[in-house]
Amino acid sequence: MQGVRRSARGEASRKADRESDRFAMANEVFHLTRARSEPCHRTRGAASARRRRPLSTFGLVSARESGRTGGAGFSPADRAYVGSRHIPTKGPWGVDEVDSEAYVSQFSADGSLLVTGFRGSRIRIYNADRGWRIHKDISCRSLQWTVSDIALSPDQQFLAYASLSPIVHIVNVQSSGKESHANVNEIHEGLDFTGDEHDDEDFGIFSVKFSKDGKEVVIGNNERSIYVYDLAANKVSVRIRAHTADVNAVTFADESGNVLYSGSDDSLCKVWDRRCLAGEKSAGILTGHLDGVTFIDSRGDGRYFISNCKDQRIKLWDIRKMSSAVRVRPVRIVDWDYRWMPFPSEAHHFKHPNDQSLATYRGHSVLQTLIRCYFSPMHSTGQRYIYTGSSDKSVHIYDVISGKTVERLSWHSSVIRDCTWHPCYPTLVTSSWDGYVARWEASAGDEKNPSMPVADEQRASPYFQPYGDPFMM
Repeated sequence: MQGVRRSARGEASRKADRESDRFAMANEVFHLTRARSEPCHRTRGAASARRRRPLSTFGLVSARESGRTGGAGFSPADRAYVGSRHIPTKGPWGVDEVDSEAYVSQFSADGSLLVTGFRGSRIRIYNADRGWRIHKDISCRSLQWTVSDIALSPDQQFLAYASLSPIVHIVNVQSSGKESHANVNEIHEGLDFTGDEHDDEDFGIFSVKFSKDGKEVVIGNNERSIYVYDLAANKVSVRIRAHTADVNAVTFADESGNVLYSGSDDSLCKVWDRRCLAGEKSAGILTGHLDGVTFIDSRGDGRYFISNCKDQRIKLWDIRKMSSAVRVRPVRIVDWDYRWMPFPSEAHHFKHPNDQSLATYRGHSVLQTLIRCYFSPMHSTGQRYIYTGSSDKSVHIYDVISGKTVERLSWHSSVIRDCTWHPCYPTLVTSSWDGYVARWEASAGDEKNPSMPVADEQRASPYFQPYGDPFMM
């Protein structure tokens, strides 16, 4: 019995070691996250004589008001520490209800506007500072199936929207009219991403982003390519044959606009440096996923990013670990289709033999559609969390450092494809295939909204197909 106990104890110890090893590889990014989301030493020492004693918001405020912090006030890390303790879990309250699936949602950079795109040809922009009233109701032009992606320009003047077509349309969201009907009462300028060599009917755009200076738009498409459009020159300036399958996600790494990250159905994440694109060769490749990458979010520092994947995992990456080529033949989960099949139970234990990621976050599900994930805001949380929609009708919020699920928001009756966290306030908005756009807050206060249905009154996706999304969106 003693030997059995020792063996069991040893196995438990080895299991704990394996769990810790999964996150021990990323000491630097975890140190950076803690430095941005936990009180500085001066504040910690002033607020509590016992260093190991957990700090409360009251303790921090009391130390500041009593002058024990030396009159310096709260640092950005102090502020983020307080904000990160107030996760938006109360609610939800209704923002809107539409008879079609909500596909994408996005706060503007200052949080004053919320943009949501629905299946079909509708985009709505809400004024978050004025009771979530509709700021702009846009009837889109030349859409195929759904609004696949949206992007606001950095100055919040223009909105780019895309679908499974070769055209990205640009509309002025600050014009005086509330209703915007494409090329009827307002011009929706079209950016054509095709040339003579392409068949327009086969060209579809999955991802669109503005550069940080607002001068360029980048897209990922089902032609396995990345295109950059120069808005001043009014033409495509860069074409990269980037992957061997659909490019589902592409984004700028940082404010410089020189580096791009892309993710594809070929299971690879790639890094592109536009200053050296000879032979359309990537700056580096990151392997570790077992299936198609559905979304990428940059940490904004030109070094770290996260990716969501059909292998039911989010991975954290450091581009300094990238390789010049794929060292091992890509591992794929075969004989399943994420659009209509459940994820194979045995595949949860699969691991890529050359996994270059820093950490892996599990618990959510990526089925039926290209579900998205993000870092939580820098201002209010110090990017302490990763959050994602899920086909299990919930939002999952993970702690970057521990990898554990800290919250799970459940209310919707269908897939949550996208969600967005306010850049300054503890407010999170979910957009679901049940047609509801809902918001969650850190505290309920006195707010009431009788318009939100109870669980048995909720509806499933109004147009849900038994075989999922035929366009893999």
